[in-house]
Amino acid sequence: MRGRLALLWLGLLLASCKTAPRRAAPPDLIGTATPVGFPSSVRLITTDVRAFTVLAPDFFSGIHAAAADGTVNILALSGGGSGGAFGAGALVGMSRAHTRPPFEMVTGVSTGALLAPFAFLGSPWDTRMQEAFTGERSARLLRSPTRTILARLLSPRGLPHHNALFRLVDHFVTPEMIDAVAHEADKGRRLVVATTDLDKHETVLWNLGEIAQHGGTAARTLFRDVLVASASVPGVFPPVLIHVREGNREYDEMHVDGGVTTSVFSMPLIVGIRSTELPQLRGAHLYMIVNGQLARTPQTTRYKTIDILSNAFAAELTYKTREAIVDNIAAARRLGMTFRLTEIPVDYPQTSFIDFDQQHMRALFDFAADCAARGLLWLTPAQSLRRNMGAPRAAADRVACPMRDEPAAGR
Repeated sequence: MRGRLALLWLGLLLASCKTAPRRAAPPDLIGTATPVGFPSSVRLITTDVRAFTVLAPDFFSGIHAAAADGTVNILALSGGGSGGAFGAGALVGMSRAHTRPPFEMVTGVSTGALLAPFAFLGSPWDTRMQEAFTGERSARLLRSPTRTILARLLSPRGLPHHNALFRLVDHFVTPEMIDAVAHEADKGRRLVVATTDLDKHETVLWNLGEIAQHGGTAARTLFRDVLVASASVPGVFPPVLIHVREGNREYDEMHVDGGVTTSVFSMPLIVGIRSTELPQLRGAHLYMIVNGQLARTPQTTRYKTIDILSNAFAAELTYKTREAIVDNIAAARRLGMTFRLTEIPVDYPQTSFIDFDQQHMRALFDFAADCAARGLLWLTPAQSLRRNMGAPRAAADRVACPMRDEPAAGR
């Protein structure tokens, strides 16, 4: 949390006394407030045990019914900023090699949330996914990181639709995408992303498939706003206000980057307690794409605010992701699931998770696509540990794929 605390203190020192207008937040941690026009089932606060108990049977039964061959495949996409180009490349590389599984459930956080709809819709959407993560629109996200961060701190009135992240998401979340997601959700497949409710300090999981099934302009608006919120790093991009209603009262909820509270998830977080009650997931295959590095070679941090903050954020994300992986290993073992992950190798020359330089994004995309096409993408947790902790580095002119040139991972 030190990185975020540093940003908070900087914000307190620099921010003006003006605040953006908003309605009050709902008063209850677990209440009945819902986005206007939508049922309560479109989302889940991860501390709401009662709602999870009610929703789980239909939710997970649908996933199992959607598996044509009887095998459930789950894809979890982590946060990681510009590292999202790695996940996009990995998916495209699997498409090219005809090794991409049909995923019955796709989850995403932050940049993983932006990836999630494309991953959910499959290979026909690869060209648009590649454009989203390596094109000019993504390169505009942080033209000047220092100026952008300071501008956000000094001007909390900034509106979401005035920033490059909103414009990027708004461009790709088309009525065609909404219709396609709704069609797949009708089969029982699930698309779930996380935001952080800043008023409650809680993770909120959004069922984007059910939102899409609502149809029309309202569905596209909420779908888009949830994706923007999930990727809105506090201090870098403005928060997203989601208008909700409870009875005859109306409120605003402030949502930000899901990575503030969770870096990656494969099932509602409460499943860590209740996973033995989910027989539908027994024997499932769980795949996790980590859009970042779980370790890195030492690099001298320049004595500049932007470098200190970005490195602090990256360190926090690294440790949070490691903890999430451990939790997923435990849940997978309880449910007899096969667990594979992939990650940006420790020796890949990634400078910063906010480096959206187009050349760097394309290079990372091409690297992941090549590794996936050659079958060198997926690792067991044990192989990941060996790769990150003490393994010899590759030659300076060539970074080895996550799997290096070892035989394909066994169970």
